Amino acid sequence: MSRPPPRVPEAAYGSQPVVNDSYSPQPSQQPYYDDETLEYRRQHQHYADSEARGQYPHPEGQYDPYVVRSREYTDTESENDYLPPRGTYTPSAESLPSPRFGQSEASTPTFLDPQIVVVGEPYPAWTAERQIPISKEEVKDIILDLTLKFGFQRESMRNVFDFLMQLLDSRASRMTPTQALLTLHADYIGGPHANYRKWYFAAQLDLDDAVGQSQNPGLQRLRSVRGGGGQRPRTGGSRSLENALNNWRQVMLNMSAYDRVRQIALWLLCWGEAANIRFMPECLCFIFKCADDYYRSPECQNRIEPMPEGLYLRTVIKPLYQYLRDQGYEVLEGKFVRRERDHDRVVGYDDVNQLFWYPEGISRITLVDKTRLIDVAPAHRFMKFEKINWNNVFFKTYYERRSTIQLLVHFNRIWVIHIALFWFYTAYNSPKVYQRGDGSAPTPAIRWSVTALGGAVATLIMIFVTIAEFFIVPTTWNNSSHLTRRLLFLLITLGLTAGPSIYILFYNNGVNGGLPLILAVVQLGLAIVAALLFAIIPSGRMFGDRVASKSRKYLASQTFTASYPTLGRNARLTSVALWVLIFGCKFVESYFFLTGSFKYPIQVMVGMRVQGCTTKYLGSGLCKNQVAFTLAIMYVMDLILFFLDTFLWYVIWSTVFSIARSFSLGLSIWTPWNKIYSRLPKRIYSKLLATGDMEVKYKPKVLVSQVWNAVIISMYREHLLSIDHVQKLLYHQVQSDASDRRALRAPPFFLAQGDSKMAGEFFPPGRSEAERRISFFAQSLTTVMPQPLPVDAMPTFTVLTPHYGEKVILSLREIIREQDQNTRVTLLEYLKQLHPIEWDNFVKDTKILSEEAAMYNGNGNGANGNPFNPDEKASKVDDIPFYTIGFKSAAPEYTLRTRIWASLRAQTLYRTVSGMMNYSKAIKLLYRVENPEVVQLFGGNAEKLERELERMARRKFKFVVSMQRYSKFNQEEHENAEFLLRAYPDLQIAYLDEEPSKEGGEPRLFSALIDGHSEFIPETGRRKPKFRIELPGNPILGDGKSDNQNQAVIFYRGEYLQLIDANQDNYLEECIKIRNVLGEFEEFGSSTKNPYLQWTDKEMTRSPVAIVGAREYVFSENIGILGDLAAGKEQTFGTLTARHLAWIGGKLHYGHPDFLNGTFMNTRGGVSKAQKGLHLNEDIFAGMNAFGRGGRIKHSEYYQCGKGRDLGFGTILNFQTKIGTGMGEQMLSREYYYLGSQLPIDRFLTFYYAHPGFHINNILVILSVQLFMVCLVFLGTLNKSLLICTFDTNNPSNRGTAGCYNLVPVFDWIRRCIISIFLVFAIAFLPLFLQELTERGTGRALMRLGKQFGSLSPMFEVFSTQIYTHSILSNLTFGGARYIATGRGFATTRISFSILYSRFAGPSIYLGMRTLILLLYATLAIWLPHLIYFWVTVLALCIAPFLFNPHQFSFADYIIDYREFLRWMCRGNSRFHPNSWIGYCRLSRTNITGYKRKRLGHPSEKLSADVPRATWRTVLMSEIIFPICLATLFVIAYVFVKSFPGKNDSVRASPLIRIAVIALGPILWNAAVLIIMFMVSVFMGPILSGCCVSFGSVMAFIAHSLALLGMVGFFELLWFLELWDVSHAVLGLIATIFVQRAVHKFLIAVCLSREYKHDETNRAWWTGKWYGRGLSHAWSQPAREFIVKVVEMSLWSGDFLLGHFILLLMTPIICIPYIDKLHATLWLAPSKQIRAPLYHVKQKRQRRAIVTKYGIIYALVMAIFVTLIAIPAAFRTRLHIHCSLCKSL
Repeated sequence: MSRPPPRVPEAAYGSQPVVNDSYSPQPSQQPYYDDETLEYRRQHQHYADSEARGQYPHPEGQYDPYVVRSREYTDTESENDYLPPRGTYTPSAESLPSPRFGQSEASTPTFLDPQIVVVGEPYPAWTAERQIPISKEEVKDIILDLTLKFGFQRESMRNVFDFLMQLLDSRASRMTPTQALLTLHADYIGGPHANYRKWYFAAQLDLDDAVGQSQNPGLQRLRSVRGGGGQRPRTGGSRSLENALNNWRQVMLNMSAYDRVRQIALWLLCWGEAANIRFMPECLCFIFKCADDYYRSPECQNRIEPMPEGLYLRTVIKPLYQYLRDQGYEVLEGKFVRRERDHDRVVGYDDVNQLFWYPEGISRITLVDKTRLIDVAPAHRFMKFEKINWNNVFFKTYYERRSTIQLLVHFNRIWVIHIALFWFYTAYNSPKVYQRGDGSAPTPAIRWSVTALGGAVATLIMIFVTIAEFFIVPTTWNNSSHLTRRLLFLLITLGLTAGPSIYILFYNNGVNGGLPLILAVVQLGLAIVAALLFAIIPSGRMFGDRVASKSRKYLASQTFTASYPTLGRNARLTSVALWVLIFGCKFVESYFFLTGSFKYPIQVMVGMRVQGCTTKYLGSGLCKNQVAFTLAIMYVMDLILFFLDTFLWYVIWSTVFSIARSFSLGLSIWTPWNKIYSRLPKRIYSKLLATGDMEVKYKPKVLVSQVWNAVIISMYREHLLSIDHVQKLLYHQVQSDASDRRALRAPPFFLAQGDSKMAGEFFPPGRSEAERRISFFAQSLTTVMPQPLPVDAMPTFTVLTPHYGEKVILSLREIIREQDQNTRVTLLEYLKQLHPIEWDNFVKDTKILSEEAAMYNGNGNGANGNPFNPDEKASKVDDIPFYTIGFKSAAPEYTLRTRIWASLRAQTLYRTVSGMMNYSKAIKLLYRVENPEVVQLFGGNAEKLERELERMARRKFKFVVSMQRYSKFNQEEHENAEFLLRAYPDLQIAYLDEEPSKEGGEPRLFSALIDGHSEFIPETGRRKPKFRIELPGNPILGDGKSDNQNQAVIFYRGEYLQLIDANQDNYLEECIKIRNVLGEFEEFGSSTKNPYLQWTDKEMTRSPVAIVGAREYVFSENIGILGDLAAGKEQTFGTLTARHLAWIGGKLHYGHPDFLNGTFMNTRGGVSKAQKGLHLNEDIFAGMNAFGRGGRIKHSEYYQCGKGRDLGFGTILNFQTKIGTGMGEQMLSREYYYLGSQLPIDRFLTFYYAHPGFHINNILVILSVQLFMVCLVFLGTLNKSLLICTFDTNNPSNRGTAGCYNLVPVFDWIRRCIISIFLVFAIAFLPLFLQELTERGTGRALMRLGKQFGSLSPMFEVFSTQIYTHSILSNLTFGGARYIATGRGFATTRISFSILYSRFAGPSIYLGMRTLILLLYATLAIWLPHLIYFWVTVLALCIAPFLFNPHQFSFADYIIDYREFLRWMCRGNSRFHPNSWIGYCRLSRTNITGYKRKRLGHPSEKLSADVPRATWRTVLMSEIIFPICLATLFVIAYVFVKSFPGKNDSVRASPLIRIAVIALGPILWNAAVLIIMFMVSVFMGPILSGCCVSFGSVMAFIAHSLALLGMVGFFELLWFLELWDVSHAVLGLIATIFVQRAVHKFLIAVCLSREYKHDETNRAWWTGKWYGRGLSHAWSQPAREFIVKVVEMSLWSGDFLLGHFILLLMTPIICIPYIDKLHATLWLAPSKQIRAPLYHVKQKRQRRAIVTKYGIIYALVMAIFVTLIAIPAAFRTRLHIHCSLCKSL
């Protein structure tokens, strides 16, 4: 290695002062870098010493890590997956003595004498006394040298130095420094698991470096494709991949410590300034490779002049960043706005990154002069980056098209398994469908052959899948051939599986014989084999294996998408056993319960023809086949149930396996070792303390007592325990009976828990939080846990929390004032009701503080001024302020205490920071307990001892909050952030700092970091950043959270990251387990062997652990029923499901509170993904990325964090909408494609049913309800119109019974279907019940289940299922996924009816009402008791939002709601109103029409975001074809009912004309009214609007009233035409509704252009003023608005009637006495009822007047509503109106 040239002094670039703070890693008494002379001398001395030790190779023998010398090479072998060895733990030399390790060996140095260690050394494990391979000063030199040669930023250089040194210090604290550097280099650069090494060989750069770019076979493939042929030239000598790997390993082994540090530092410097490019790990690898090549070139080594600072950012990162930014954003009117591009037209992070996977992709990189970068010598490529034209390089590598074909491709094996099996089962049991022409039974050959067509069905599915893949995967160099090959094989398979049926059915004429039967049996065998193969083998491994192929062509795909970590033998057997049991039960149950019951309806319905029916115009051709239509719908219904019961069995068996796993882990109270409390002290000693490495100077009891007492006292400080309870729970020193020595007495709590007589004395009564925490703590220690390392040897880790606008700490105003007039309680009152014991403890503490302060200030207490003898009555009066608001004095220290108390019980950032800072307390506690000599060393000097403990805690734990908006905080937010920094000085805040451009261009943005030690800048009053690193531009290109994490991730320190959200909590007793949790990464026992020597060590064949998941306790579970529901979902998914998923290798990453391997994740794209919209659920993509790249994901059962959940109905559903839309985006992603097409069958099924399968199941559940309603309607038409009787269909003598139809088996099938759908809903409660049963006992489980059922949670589950379904389907159709700020407040505010209606009408209420009308007809036509369940289910879709609205049934508020609803329906026509029906209607159709991008500055534009117009492909299916199909279905049902002559029908009416008149009549009526109104408004509006301000509103009111009158009138006409027959009228209404819906959707989709963002056109229509409103097409706008108004009039009438109908449904509930108090128990127990709101006299008078006036209006409207329905129904036999015209209808 040639020596680096002399360094240029730092002064050449301008030195920068270094911020020295109390824990700055560099010594404060000297400059950060030495001058040139010292640096140069030190460097040469370092080289001389190194050469003397034989550490570095001779200068003449320059190494090249990329050169492959004279070895054979072939292109057919794949990389072997070797892993480095690991061994035992090696302790570090810490700054404190520790004789417990015994004598030192060469590889395991002992702790050094404290006199030798430099006081205040920031990196104690990396000091000269530890035989470090390279000094800290040399590391500084290396980083400075790289900075000068590449133009990195100085701030980034300082950050990287600290980052690298803390990383080395962390590793060297548990192994030798040499080994630490070696393993770190192996992880980052050259080891078997290093992403850089994997990329280097996957992209075939070993060939590029070996023989030059002209011989790269990947590039030759590209040339042969372009040139139409040509053979790849073979070069002399061997080029074996295995030999190349061995050469690589040898080079890495021989590398000097200097070069190892240089490579790591260069990678970190490239990474540290990469900004958004960090999301593209292989792009970063390419940049690093070019930089490393350049550094080793003579050009670089001989360069004297330094590179300008910021050169790397400007020439390398910024062009790439700008390309990515311009893909999603464009400049419009001087501002960046989102482009109207969906994902399939945006070249995103993954598309760009994948270009660097393949040599063909790299060859596309061209310079401005058209030269290809690969044609430039490797050493010169880096300097050409500024000349690269990136715009012509990248293209889409995967099309995220919004289409159901994504589901078809990703989950093809699910469709094959279910549809093929359904065919096998149903075809065999439906012989009458394919009976012979003479009516005789089919021959065995026909029956087996038709059954065998299931194989052809499976093949057809795979053919469709393969064709679909051509539409989502570009046919580039690595995938087109295998798709074509697969399609060819599938077509051959289709011929083999379907061909015999053609012969048997058509050419053999069904004749019995040996050949047809043999052929049918062989066909069945082939069909079963084909179906099994297609069901088991991933499509990516079919007819050309991309996953396991040894060809280097597929190496990149294998490396980056299919390097799945292997499961252990037991785990794999468990995985296979789980799915064998699930499908075993499913196959048996489906055959006997579903197919077995369905064959009887098939027998009676096949061939059944309806007689005696005919219709005008259509004759009998349609109605006689009504039974066939019905049977077809029933087949589809049975197929959906076939899918649903699989998920049912999955829930059952996964729950059983998870519970069994909890027993095996010791997590159940039913386990044999349930004496968890009596054994707790021993377990604390053996599992939480590093006892194996301690010299026992004290009894275990002494050490345990310190830990236990600290936990109890922490609970006391959190006001969970009173002082009385604390005294009973603490260890106490007592006088020993045997001697004068004092002894420790354990608290009786440990033994008393087994004694029922003593239970309940140690905790507050009820379900105490302290009791829950201690119970989990004790229970968790029964599990197997990794042994902890000593504190000084534990790895450093960082907690990272992204923050945007979440509340930091509650203000006093927020706590003691009601939010608005609809809130009946202040936040403080609500919290006092929820936490009465904690409030009481808090008040007692505050009173003591107040009394102490009073005594200190000389003030008396009580009436007589004597604090020891106060007047009791006066004392109670004095206590009122304490118990009311928590303080008596308004001094800041007292008000702040109340704010903190409330903030720690809400979902605030302060609660999160306070909880996570318990890690610091835990580290100090453990360090003090395990190192008694530390206390002795400082001889009772508490200040020095605390300083030493803080030093250790600061060294091992960092907390970074990424406050994206910190620099733009308002004064209150800034004060709150400052309070955090003062309370926790070690807290670090990363934020975006913006600096305006001096030349009027784009502002400069920086990632900055401050902490509580940062000094203030006098001019600004803000803190001076420790680091301030410039970014290439605004880093927030995505949805925010992932970008926010990414800009702060460069400031993390150590080896591991914990991702925490800003609504979480942590506890001291959980933080004590941190060393055990970090031990789950299996890196504590790092080997002393060289990883490059022990490459093939069997002991190290396991994949690295990338993520360790943890449990969450949802602390909002006790806050009302909705909080309990949210907690229950989290408990089942985050604990019970995650437990078995981690066991069988199916767990992914769900964000919080997971721990991440920092090196693994940050070398593979970071902790989350960030493409706008697509990666809305950003964390799960990081999990899929880690899983596909070989990282294991584990789950920790013994550790849990607190987690807040949404508490109100609206916010919970906002969260579910976010999850649903995010899942819709996931289903479009390439990650799902890779997992679905490459995972083995058992792991694929685990992935599917745990993630997308849950949501697809929700879709199928809602679809099953709707389809079943359609079935019931069609069966109802048969039951209503035909004579039903029972006879044997197999008896020929009964077949000729005229007019008699046997449908009894069909009704039995209906009952079974209802039971199936009920079970699917009911099974959702099983996991939570069993989880409670195992962890909390039978009583708690039954109570919680009873509570959930008693509080209508099944209705909430139905509603939330529909919200999930709507979110996913809407996203898959139209897109629009975005981050929704779900809100984390308490559900105390009553929301008005109109807001709830507008929020949930589209997602659920409309569907619910349509389904309700179908159910009404089904009930009238076929009454079964089982239908009661469906009435509850369907009503839930309509009224659930109102049932879960606080104080919904308060009579006065209910009537005031009605007033607001009427106003909401009518306003917004004369002047703009932000909350009106017209605004809601416009917004609801913009999914289809989109918005115009032009803005005119109107206030109404602020409510409109940029929404593109839906594509025609999207609109055609969802808005035109599907609604027309539904309308056609119900018109057919209505036509069938009317095809039989009625009693009084003298002239046969035409049902088609009747439906046309009733359905289109209101629309034509509205059109006529609107034409007249338009003429009036145009001619009279400009004249009258001057004197009549409300002219527009009056016109709108008249038009809407006439539209309502028309809709009601046509309904009454329908009822009259049906001669007051209720069932016929309801069926006619169903057909009318669906026809009108189809017409409306067609008009909106086809006839409407984009919407303006303002509402000027609406007001122009009613006022007649069209000019001066900024409308670009003044003549076309009225025509467009006419169509809009025709549709709006019908929709307005429908919403008006629908709103009143919902109010009518709730009216009986209002009449129940005390219903409001009873309903309020959903939020608080009866003993904690919230008071009624307080109003002053004027408000009371106003409310009374409103209630009286609108109560009368409400009663009148409801009376009219009921009269229109009830009178015709009651007097239908007497009402006879003669109308000759009507009879023809």
